[in-house]
Amino acid sequence: MGADTVACCGYHRGMLNTILHGTPTDQPPLLIAHGLYGSGRNWGVIAKRLSDERQVIAVDMRNHGLSPQTQSHTYVDLAEDLAEVIATHGGRMDVVGHSMGGKAAMVLALNHPEAVNRLVVADIAPVSYQHTQAHFITAMRSVDLSRVTRRSDAQEQLAEAGVDAMLQSFFTQSLDVENKCWRLNLDTLEREMPHILSFPEIETHWDGAALFLTGANSEYVLAEHRGRIKSLFPGARFAKIPGAGHWLHAEKPREFEATVRSFLNA
Repeated sequence: MGADTVACCGYHRGMLNTILHGTPTDQPPLLIAHGLYGSGRNWGVIAKRLSDERQVIAVDMRNHGLSPQTQSHTYVDLAEDLAEVIATHGGRMDVVGHSMGGKAAMVLALNHPEAVNRLVVADIAPVSYQHTQAHFITAMRSVDLSRVTRRSDAQEQLAEAGVDAMLQSFFTQSLDVENKCWRLNLDTLEREMPHILSFPEIETHWDGAALFLTGANSEYVLAEHRGRIKSLFPGARFAKIPGAGHWLHAEKPREFEATVRSFLNA
């Protein structure tokens, strides 16, 4: 399949696509930034549950979901996108970011300290990683969308490409079955993978309340990363969710929600 056959149709330009849960309260709103190949929809259950106390705004990051598709995908870009959403909704929010979204949230706090009230970084550190995620782009491109009439058709093809069951379900949430296209800008994400795996050099720090929440079975945030985390986020606290890996919010949603709620209300 050529890349042009899987580029998404029907996205808009301008600000990030947002999904609002609940209405404003006396608590700061909560912004949720998803990880690579995800979307705001992935966070629907957790966002809805947390919206009983505060408004929750889940975004589609650029080059994902219904948000703008661009040629660039750096963390400075992603942080500016988030800052624009926050400015539009009152100017200051609590922020939860997972993986790629966690790196974007960290850069947001460092570059726009006034925009972030409390920060939760889910299973990622402000470091460069060596593993690539590009093989998943290859797998998604291998799906013959002309043979897809329901998500399960695409899941079967992803299984044949060696993608495990949980990720099959996750990836196909970004599939527009009706228009037979991925709501992911695979070309830009592939080209910008070095940026996605890295973390920018930023010579500042953010003194606010930060929780680095990891899956106990994940190897994304290691003991040797704590010094770097503390240098950028002196107020950082650390917590682990037992029995969870990198996809901690999907594997242990109730535990994730309870931990985030407790931290935001502390």
